[in-house]
Amino acid sequence: MGEANGKQWVMLVAGSKTWKNYRHQADVCHGYQIVHQNGIPDEQIVVMMYDDIAYNKKNPYPGNIINKPNGPNVYPGVPKDYTGEEVTPGNFLAALRGDSSAVKKTNPKVITSGGNDTIFIYLSDHGGSSKFCFPNSTLYAHDLIETINEMARKNKFSKMVIYMESCRSGSMFTKLPHNVHVYAVTAARADESSHACYFDRVRNTFLSDEFSALWMYYTEANDLANNTLRDQFSYLQEMMRKSLSCCFGDMTVREHLIREFVNNTPPRVQGETRAEGLALTHLTSNNEVPFKILEHRIKTETDEDKKQHLIRKHQTLHQTKAKIERTVEAISRYFALEDALDEDYSQMDLHAFKTVAEHFRTTCFDWHEEEFQMALSHTHVFARLCARGVEAERIIEVITAVSRRRMFLK
Repeated sequence: MGEANGKQWVMLVAGSKTWKNYRHQADVCHGYQIVHQNGIPDEQIVVMMYDDIAYNKKNPYPGNIINKPNGPNVYPGVPKDYTGEEVTPGNFLAALRGDSSAVKKTNPKVITSGGNDTIFIYLSDHGGSSKFCFPNSTLYAHDLIETINEMARKNKFSKMVIYMESCRSGSMFTKLPHNVHVYAVTAARADESSHACYFDRVRNTFLSDEFSALWMYYTEANDLANNTLRDQFSYLQEMMRKSLSCCFGDMTVREHLIREFVNNTPPRVQGETRAEGLALTHLTSNNEVPFKILEHRIKTETDEDKKQHLIRKHQTLHQTKAKIERTVEAISRYFALEDALDEDYSQMDLHAFKTVAEHFRTTCFDWHEEEFQMALSHTHVFARLCARGVEAERIIEVITAVSRRRMFLK
Protein backbone atom coordinates (compact mmCIF):
# COMPACT_ATOMS: atom_id res chain seq x y z
CA MET A 1 0.00 0.00 0.00
CA GLY A 2 1.02 3.63 -0.40
CA GLU A 3 1.00 6.21 2.37
CA ALA A 4 -1.96 6.12 4.76
CA ASN A 5 -5.05 7.28 2.86
CA GLY A 6 -2.87 7.90 -0.20
CA LYS A 7 -3.19 6.70 -3.77
CA GLN A 8 -0.67 4.98 -6.03
CA TRP A 9 -0.27 6.70 -9.38
CA VAL A 10 1.49 5.17 -12.37
CA MET A 11 2.61 6.86 -15.59
CA LEU A 12 3.88 4.75 -18.50
CA VAL A 13 5.45 6.42 -21.54
CA ALA A 14 6.75 5.07 -24.85
CA GLY A 15 8.39 7.92 -26.70
CA SER A 16 8.93 6.31 -30.10
CA LYS A 17 6.95 5.35 -33.18
CA THR A 18 7.46 3.05 -36.21
CA TRP A 19 7.88 -0.70 -36.41
CA LYS A 20 11.63 -0.82 -35.86
CA ASN A 21 11.02 0.70 -32.41
CA TYR A 22 8.39 -1.96 -31.58
CA ARG A 23 10.13 -2.79 -28.28
CA HIS A 24 9.40 0.54 -26.59
CA GLN A 25 5.62 0.28 -26.92
CA ALA A 26 5.81 -3.43 -26.07
CA ASP A 27 7.68 -2.48 -22.87
CA VAL A 28 4.98 0.01 -21.92
CA CYS A 29 2.13 -2.39 -22.70
CA HIS A 30 3.79 -5.03 -20.52
CA GLY A 31 4.30 -2.46 -17.78
CA TYR A 32 0.59 -1.71 -17.89
CA GLN A 33 -0.34 -5.40 -17.58
CA ILE A 34 1.88 -5.65 -14.48
CA VAL A 35 0.35 -2.75 -12.56
CA HIS A 36 -3.15 -3.67 -13.75
CA GLN A 37 -2.85 -7.26 -12.52
CA ASN A 38 -1.48 -5.86 -9.25
CA GLY A 39 -4.77 -4.08 -8.69
CA ILE A 40 -4.00 -0.46 -9.48
CA PRO A 41 -7.17 0.98 -11.09
CA ASP A 42 -7.03 2.46 -14.57
CA GLU A 43 -8.11 5.82 -13.16
CA GLN A 44 -4.68 6.00 -11.49
CA ILE A 45 -2.70 4.84 -14.53
CA VAL A 46 -1.75 7.19 -17.38
CA VAL A 47 -0.43 5.62 -20.60
CA MET A 48 1.26 7.49 -23.43
CA MET A 49 2.20 5.63 -26.61
CA TYR A 50 1.93 6.36 -30.31
CA ASP A 51 -0.16 3.18 -30.86
CA ASP A 52 1.05 2.41 -34.38
CA ILE A 53 2.32 -1.13 -33.65
CA ALA A 54 -0.63 -3.42 -32.90
CA TYR A 55 -2.26 -2.88 -36.29
CA ASN A 56 0.85 -1.91 -38.23
CA LYS A 57 0.96 -3.33 -41.77
CA LYS A 58 4.24 -5.04 -40.82
CA ASN A 59 2.61 -6.89 -37.91
CA PRO A 60 2.03 -10.51 -38.98
CA TYR A 61 -0.37 -10.86 -36.02
CA PRO A 62 -2.77 -7.89 -36.08
CA GLY A 63 -3.82 -6.71 -32.63
CA ASN A 64 -0.98 -8.63 -31.01
CA ILE A 65 2.06 -7.18 -29.20
CA ILE A 66 4.49 -9.38 -27.28
CA ASN A 67 7.38 -8.36 -25.03
CA LYS A 68 9.29 -11.64 -24.98
CA PRO A 69 9.61 -14.71 -27.24
CA ASN A 70 6.33 -16.63 -27.39
CA GLY A 71 5.00 -14.30 -24.72
CA PRO A 72 1.39 -13.33 -24.07
CA ASN A 73 -0.34 -10.55 -25.96
CA VAL A 74 0.23 -7.47 -23.78
CA TYR A 75 -1.91 -5.11 -25.89
CA PRO A 76 -5.49 -5.91 -24.74
CA GLY A 77 -6.94 -3.45 -22.25
CA VAL A 78 -4.14 -0.89 -22.46
CA PRO A 79 -5.72 2.57 -21.98
CA LYS A 80 -5.46 4.93 -24.94
CA ASP A 81 -4.92 7.99 -22.77
CA TYR A 82 -2.45 9.71 -25.10
CA THR A 83 -1.75 8.41 -28.61
CA GLY A 84 -0.32 9.66 -31.89
CA GLU A 85 0.43 13.39 -31.93
CA GLU A 86 -0.72 13.68 -28.30
CA VAL A 87 2.49 11.94 -27.16
CA THR A 88 4.61 15.02 -26.46
CA PRO A 89 6.94 16.26 -23.70
CA GLY A 90 4.53 19.09 -23.00
CA ASN A 91 1.58 16.77 -22.46
CA PHE A 92 3.74 14.39 -20.42
CA LEU A 93 4.90 17.10 -18.01
CA ALA A 94 1.43 18.68 -17.76
CA ALA A 95 -0.23 15.32 -17.08
CA LEU A 96 2.43 14.48 -14.50
CA ARG A 97 1.91 17.68 -12.52
CA GLY A 98 -1.88 17.44 -12.90
CA ASP A 99 -2.27 20.55 -15.04
CA SER A 100 -5.16 19.58 -17.33
CA SER A 101 -5.41 23.13 -18.72
CA ALA A 102 -1.89 22.82 -20.18
CA VAL A 103 -2.58 19.51 -21.92
CA LYS A 104 -3.27 19.79 -25.65
CA LYS A 105 -6.10 17.27 -25.67
CA THR A 106 -9.82 17.28 -24.94
CA ASN A 107 -10.75 15.85 -21.51
CA PRO A 108 -7.22 14.70 -20.65
CA LYS A 109 -6.40 12.16 -17.97
CA VAL A 110 -3.85 13.66 -15.58
CA ILE A 111 -2.29 12.71 -12.25
CA THR A 112 -4.25 14.55 -9.57
CA SER A 113 -1.92 13.48 -6.79
CA GLY A 114 -1.56 14.91 -3.30
CA GLY A 115 0.90 14.90 -0.43
CA ASN A 116 0.10 11.32 0.69
CA ASP A 117 0.35 9.77 -2.78
CA THR A 118 3.14 7.83 -4.48
CA ILE A 119 3.99 8.16 -8.18
CA PHE A 120 5.78 5.55 -10.28
CA ILE A 121 6.95 6.64 -13.75
CA TYR A 122 8.39 4.42 -16.46
CA LEU A 123 9.70 5.79 -19.76
CA SER A 124 11.09 3.83 -22.71
CA ASP A 125 12.62 5.21 -25.92
CA HIS A 126 15.80 6.56 -27.47
CA GLY A 127 17.80 9.12 -25.60
CA GLY A 128 20.99 11.12 -25.58
CA SER A 129 22.90 13.34 -23.21
CA SER A 130 20.36 15.00 -20.89
CA LYS A 131 17.42 14.24 -23.16
CA PHE A 132 14.74 11.65 -23.79
CA CYS A 133 12.96 11.48 -27.13
CA PHE A 134 9.28 11.71 -27.95
CA PRO A 135 7.92 10.99 -31.46
CA ASN A 136 8.35 14.52 -32.80
CA SER A 137 9.96 16.47 -29.96
CA THR A 138 12.41 16.14 -27.07
CA LEU A 139 12.15 16.00 -23.29
CA TYR A 140 15.19 17.70 -21.79
CA ALA A 141 16.55 17.04 -18.31
CA HIS A 142 16.17 20.76 -17.57
CA ASP A 143 12.38 20.63 -18.00
CA LEU A 144 11.92 17.30 -16.21
CA ILE A 145 13.90 18.42 -13.15
CA GLU A 146 12.06 21.78 -13.11
CA THR A 147 8.71 19.96 -13.10
CA ILE A 148 9.79 17.60 -10.32
CA ASN A 149 10.95 20.52 -8.18
CA GLU A 150 7.69 22.38 -8.81
CA MET A 151 5.66 19.32 -7.79
CA ALA A 152 7.72 18.94 -4.63
CA ARG A 153 7.14 22.58 -3.69
CA LYS A 154 3.39 22.12 -4.19
CA ASN A 155 3.34 18.91 -2.11
CA LYS A 156 2.09 16.80 -5.04
CA PHE A 157 3.49 13.47 -3.78
CA SER A 158 4.98 11.71 -0.79
CA LYS A 159 7.48 9.71 -2.86
CA MET A 160 8.21 9.44 -6.57
CA VAL A 161 10.11 6.72 -8.45
CA ILE A 162 11.27 7.06 -12.07
CA TYR A 163 12.60 4.19 -14.21
CA MET A 164 14.06 5.25 -17.56
CA GLU A 165 14.96 2.99 -20.49
CA SER A 166 17.14 4.89 -22.98
CA CYS A 167 20.71 5.39 -24.10
CA ARG A 168 22.71 7.73 -21.83
CA SER A 169 19.74 7.84 -19.45
CA GLY A 170 22.14 8.34 -16.54
CA SER A 171 22.64 11.90 -17.80
CA MET A 172 18.99 12.80 -17.20
CA PHE A 173 19.21 12.82 -13.41
CA THR A 174 22.65 14.19 -12.48
CA LYS A 175 20.93 17.28 -11.06
CA LEU A 176 18.03 15.50 -9.38
CA PRO A 177 17.87 16.91 -5.82
CA HIS A 178 18.55 14.59 -2.90
CA ASN A 179 15.94 16.14 -0.63
CA VAL A 180 12.64 15.90 -2.53
CA HIS A 181 11.84 12.17 -2.03
CA VAL A 182 12.41 11.30 -5.69
CA TYR A 183 14.44 8.26 -6.70
CA ALA A 184 15.45 7.50 -10.30
CA VAL A 185 16.88 4.34 -11.88
CA THR A 186 18.32 4.30 -15.38
CA ALA A 187 19.15 1.67 -17.99
CA ALA A 188 22.62 3.07 -18.64
CA ARG A 189 25.29 5.44 -17.45
CA ALA A 190 25.58 8.96 -18.83
CA ASP A 191 28.14 7.82 -21.38
CA GLU A 192 26.78 4.52 -22.70
CA SER A 193 24.10 2.96 -24.86
CA SER A 194 21.25 0.87 -23.54
CA HIS A 195 20.54 -2.44 -25.30
CA ALA A 196 17.66 -4.06 -27.12
CA CYS A 197 16.97 -7.78 -26.72
CA TYR A 198 14.90 -10.66 -28.12
CA PHE A 199 15.17 -10.29 -31.91
CA ASP A 200 12.06 -11.86 -33.46
CA ARG A 201 12.78 -13.25 -36.93
CA VAL A 202 9.10 -13.40 -37.91
CA ARG A 203 8.31 -9.85 -36.85
CA ASN A 204 11.80 -8.68 -37.88
CA THR A 205 12.21 -6.42 -34.88
CA PHE A 206 13.37 -6.49 -31.27
CA LEU A 207 10.74 -7.26 -28.64
CA SER A 208 12.22 -5.68 -25.52
CA ASP A 209 15.21 -4.04 -23.85
CA GLU A 210 17.71 -5.46 -21.38
CA PHE A 211 16.94 -3.14 -18.46
CA SER A 212 13.17 -3.27 -18.97
CA ALA A 213 13.00 -7.05 -19.34
CA LEU A 214 14.94 -7.45 -16.08
CA TRP A 215 13.04 -5.00 -13.89
CA MET A 216 9.70 -6.34 -15.11
CA TYR A 217 10.78 -9.94 -14.55
CA TYR A 218 11.88 -9.09 -11.01
CA THR A 219 8.60 -7.30 -10.33
CA GLU A 220 6.51 -10.26 -11.51
CA ALA A 221 8.66 -12.99 -9.92
CA ASN A 222 8.96 -11.62 -6.38
CA ASP A 223 6.87 -10.87 -3.32
CA LEU A 224 6.91 -7.08 -3.41
CA ALA A 225 5.79 -6.89 0.21
CA ASN A 226 9.22 -8.22 1.20
CA ASN A 227 11.46 -6.66 -1.46
CA THR A 228 12.65 -3.08 -1.54
CA LEU A 229 13.66 -0.85 -4.43
CA ARG A 230 17.23 -1.35 -3.22
CA ASP A 231 16.80 -5.13 -3.63
CA GLN A 232 15.60 -4.64 -7.18
CA PHE A 233 18.47 -2.31 -8.01
CA SER A 234 20.98 -4.82 -6.67
CA TYR A 235 19.41 -7.44 -8.94
CA LEU A 236 19.72 -5.11 -11.94
CA GLN A 237 23.37 -4.41 -11.17
CA GLU A 238 24.06 -8.12 -10.90
CA MET A 239 22.16 -9.26 -13.98
CA MET A 240 22.76 -6.55 -16.57
CA ARG A 241 25.54 -7.49 -18.97
CA LYS A 242 25.75 -4.75 -21.58
CA SER A 243 25.22 -1.51 -19.68
CA LEU A 244 25.25 -0.39 -16.06
CA SER A 245 22.05 0.55 -14.30
CA CYS A 246 22.46 3.70 -12.17
CA CYS A 247 20.42 5.35 -9.42
CA PHE A 248 19.98 8.99 -8.45
CA GLY A 249 18.15 11.25 -6.05
CA ASP A 250 16.89 10.50 -2.55
CA MET A 251 18.44 7.19 -1.48
CA THR A 252 16.09 6.89 1.50
CA VAL A 253 13.26 6.19 -0.99
CA ARG A 254 14.92 2.99 -2.21
CA GLU A 255 14.66 1.50 1.27
CA HIS A 256 10.88 1.35 0.78
CA LEU A 257 9.02 -1.74 -0.36
CA ILE A 258 8.20 -1.95 -4.06
CA ARG A 259 4.60 -2.71 -3.04
CA GLU A 260 4.19 0.89 -1.92
CA PHE A 261 4.41 2.02 -5.56
CA VAL A 262 2.92 -0.77 -7.69
CA ASN A 263 1.06 -2.98 -5.18
CA ASN A 264 2.00 -6.66 -4.93
CA THR A 265 2.16 -9.22 -7.72
CA PRO A 266 -0.40 -12.04 -7.26
CA PRO A 267 1.24 -15.23 -5.87
CA ARG A 268 0.09 -17.22 -8.92
CA VAL A 269 1.92 -14.84 -11.26
CA GLN A 270 5.02 -14.93 -9.06
CA GLY A 271 5.14 -18.72 -9.26
CA GLU A 272 4.51 -18.88 -13.00
CA THR A 273 7.15 -16.23 -13.70
CA ARG A 274 9.81 -17.95 -11.58
CA ALA A 275 9.02 -21.31 -13.21
CA GLU A 276 9.43 -19.81 -16.68
CA GLY A 277 12.70 -18.10 -15.80
CA LEU A 278 14.50 -15.44 -17.82
CA ALA A 279 17.14 -15.80 -20.50
CA LEU A 280 17.93 -12.64 -22.45
CA THR A 281 19.02 -13.11 -26.06
CA HIS A 282 20.26 -10.97 -28.97
CA LEU A 283 21.51 -8.14 -26.76
CA THR A 284 22.23 -5.33 -29.21
CA SER A 285 23.27 -1.72 -28.73
CA ASN A 286 20.39 0.54 -29.65
CA ASN A 287 22.68 2.35 -32.08
CA GLU A 288 23.07 -0.92 -34.01
CA VAL A 289 19.39 -1.89 -34.08
CA PRO A 290 18.52 -0.21 -37.43
CA PHE A 291 21.50 -1.94 -39.07
CA LYS A 292 20.62 -5.36 -37.62
CA ILE A 293 17.00 -5.12 -38.77
CA LEU A 294 18.03 -4.12 -42.30
CA GLU A 295 20.66 -6.87 -42.45
CA HIS A 296 18.06 -9.48 -41.54
CA ARG A 297 15.69 -8.16 -44.19
CA ILE A 298 18.46 -8.32 -46.80
CA LYS A 299 19.34 -11.87 -45.79
CA THR A 300 15.76 -13.12 -46.02
CA GLU A 301 14.54 -11.15 -49.07
CA THR A 302 14.00 -13.41 -52.10
CA ASP A 303 13.02 -10.76 -54.62
CA GLU A 304 16.28 -9.49 -56.17
CA ASP A 305 15.00 -5.97 -56.90
CA LYS A 306 13.74 -5.55 -53.35
CA LYS A 307 17.00 -6.94 -52.00
CA GLN A 308 19.02 -4.39 -53.97
CA HIS A 309 16.76 -1.62 -52.67
CA LEU A 310 17.44 -2.78 -49.09
CA ILE A 311 21.18 -2.95 -49.75
CA ARG A 312 21.11 0.66 -50.93
CA LYS A 313 19.19 1.65 -47.79
CA HIS A 314 21.85 -0.08 -45.69
CA GLN A 315 24.62 1.77 -47.52
CA THR A 316 22.80 5.09 -47.11
CA LEU A 317 22.44 4.45 -43.38
CA HIS A 318 26.20 3.93 -43.08
CA GLN A 319 26.85 7.07 -45.10
CA THR A 320 24.52 9.09 -42.87
CA LYS A 321 26.26 7.76 -39.77
CA ALA A 322 29.65 8.77 -41.20
CA LYS A 323 28.33 12.23 -42.12
CA ILE A 324 27.08 12.82 -38.56
CA GLU A 325 30.38 11.63 -37.10
CA ARG A 326 32.41 13.93 -39.39
CA THR A 327 30.26 16.93 -38.49
CA VAL A 328 30.54 16.40 -34.73
CA GLU A 329 34.26 15.74 -35.07
CA ALA A 330 34.67 19.03 -36.93
CA ILE A 331 32.84 20.86 -34.13
CA SER A 332 34.99 19.15 -31.49
CA ARG A 333 38.21 20.23 -33.24
CA TYR A 334 37.33 23.89 -32.67
CA PHE A 335 37.57 23.24 -28.94
CA ALA A 336 40.46 20.73 -28.94
CA LEU A 337 38.11 18.44 -27.05
CA GLU A 338 39.71 15.19 -26.00
CA ASP A 339 38.07 12.15 -24.44
CA ALA A 340 37.95 12.18 -20.67
CA LEU A 341 37.05 9.48 -18.18
CA ASP A 342 34.43 10.11 -15.50
CA GLU A 343 33.24 13.42 -16.90
CA ASP A 344 31.42 15.42 -14.20
CA TYR A 345 28.06 16.67 -15.48
CA SER A 346 26.67 17.61 -12.07
CA GLN A 347 27.55 21.30 -12.50
CA MET A 348 26.34 21.55 -16.08
CA ASP A 349 23.87 24.32 -16.93
CA LEU A 350 20.97 22.21 -18.20
CA HIS A 351 19.22 25.15 -19.84
CA ALA A 352 22.38 26.09 -21.75
CA PHE A 353 22.77 22.52 -22.94
CA LYS A 354 19.14 22.43 -24.11
CA THR A 355 19.72 25.61 -26.14
CA VAL A 356 22.86 24.18 -27.75
CA ALA A 357 21.34 20.78 -28.49
CA GLU A 358 18.25 22.29 -30.09
CA HIS A 359 20.43 24.48 -32.28
CA PHE A 360 22.36 21.40 -33.43
CA ARG A 361 19.11 19.56 -34.12
CA THR A 362 17.54 22.33 -36.16
CA THR A 363 20.77 23.35 -37.92
CA CYS A 364 22.48 20.02 -38.64
CA PHE A 365 20.56 16.79 -38.01
CA ASP A 366 16.98 16.59 -36.77
CA TRP A 367 17.00 13.35 -34.78
CA HIS A 368 13.21 13.20 -34.97
CA GLU A 369 13.62 12.29 -38.61
CA GLU A 370 14.24 8.54 -38.82
CA GLU A 371 17.37 8.83 -40.98
CA PHE A 372 19.10 11.13 -38.47
CA GLN A 373 18.12 9.36 -35.23
CA MET A 374 21.77 8.33 -34.76
CA ALA A 375 22.67 11.98 -34.15
CA LEU A 376 21.30 11.56 -30.62
CA SER A 377 24.28 9.46 -29.59
CA HIS A 378 26.73 12.23 -30.54
CA THR A 379 25.33 15.14 -28.58
CA HIS A 380 27.42 14.14 -25.55
CA VAL A 381 30.10 16.37 -27.10
CA PHE A 382 27.95 19.42 -26.35
CA ALA A 383 27.20 18.15 -22.84
CA ARG A 384 30.92 17.89 -22.16
CA LEU A 385 31.52 21.39 -23.45
CA CYS A 386 28.72 22.80 -21.27
CA ALA A 387 30.01 20.82 -18.28
CA ARG A 388 33.43 22.42 -18.78
CA GLY A 389 31.93 25.90 -18.73
CA VAL A 390 32.13 26.76 -22.43
CA GLU A 391 29.49 29.42 -23.14
CA ALA A 392 26.45 28.30 -25.11
CA GLU A 393 26.80 31.24 -27.52
CA ARG A 394 30.31 30.11 -28.49
CA ILE A 395 29.22 26.51 -29.10
CA ILE A 396 26.27 27.72 -31.20
CA GLU A 397 28.61 29.89 -33.30
CA VAL A 398 30.80 26.87 -34.06
CA ILE A 399 27.83 24.62 -34.88
CA THR A 400 26.56 27.27 -37.30
CA ALA A 401 29.97 27.67 -38.93
CA VAL A 402 30.46 23.93 -39.40
CA SER A 403 26.91 23.54 -40.71
CA ARG A 404 27.41 26.29 -43.30
CA ARG A 405 30.67 24.75 -44.44
CA ARG A 406 29.02 21.35 -44.72
CA MET A 407 26.18 22.80 -46.79
CA PHE A 408 28.67 24.61 -49.03
CA LEU A 409 30.66 21.41 -49.61
CA LYS A 410 27.52 19.62 -50.76
